[in-house]
Amino acid sequence: MRFCLLIMAKSPVPGQVKTRLCPPLTPEEAADVAAASLLDTISAAAATPGAVPVVALAGVVRRDDVRDALAECVVIPQRGETFADRLAHAHADVAGFGMPVLQIGMDTPQVTPSLLASCAQFEEAALGLALDGGWWALGLRDPLRAEVLRDVPMSRADTGARTLNALQGLNVRRLPVLSDVDTMTDARTVAAQVPCGRFAATLTEIAAVPR
Repeated sequence: MRFCLLIMAKSPVPGQVKTRLCPPLTPEEAADVAAASLLDTISAAAATPGAVPVVALAGVVRRDDVRDALAECVVIPQRGETFADRLAHAHADVAGFGMPVLQIGMDTPQVTPSLLASCAQFEEAALGLALDGGWWALGLRDPLRAEVLRDVPMSRADTGARTLNALQGLNVRRLPVLSDVDTMTDARTVAAQVPCGRFAATLTEIAAVPR
């Protein structure tokens, strides 16, 4: 089965991404961590059987490595004032593909092709909750159903529960719970799960820099 693997991403620009990692990281280091997370996510998406990777991107890409990775994907601009609006718009923008959509972010670099392929198996909808109370993955057979996200407050401890409630009436498959990367504690935990990825390597390099 082919499906659209939609990645919501923000260009890794210092001072605009992963600001909760500063301190102890500098804005430049936090941007490096964000870039590594995005690159690992794109690599996993590209290797996922049946997936058509689409990146909904906010911001201007200034890094060659990120630009090269994006060249292997369909890239669409994010639209909307709020994050909830941008999510709904992104799903609507890929609805024309005529495929089910599995949407993730760039904050779970521990995802693997096998995990993503498994998560794409659902009848009507799927939701993967995050440890912080949000969610890391949303699957929709009909991407236009993402309109319900406009009424869900984002980045709160109850965002996951509210999203699940908004999907009421659909057969929702519950996906594995993952930790996304918001804090340094999160980052170290996730890096330990994928020690061979760019994400872990970037944290190791940063840790070696004298303070």
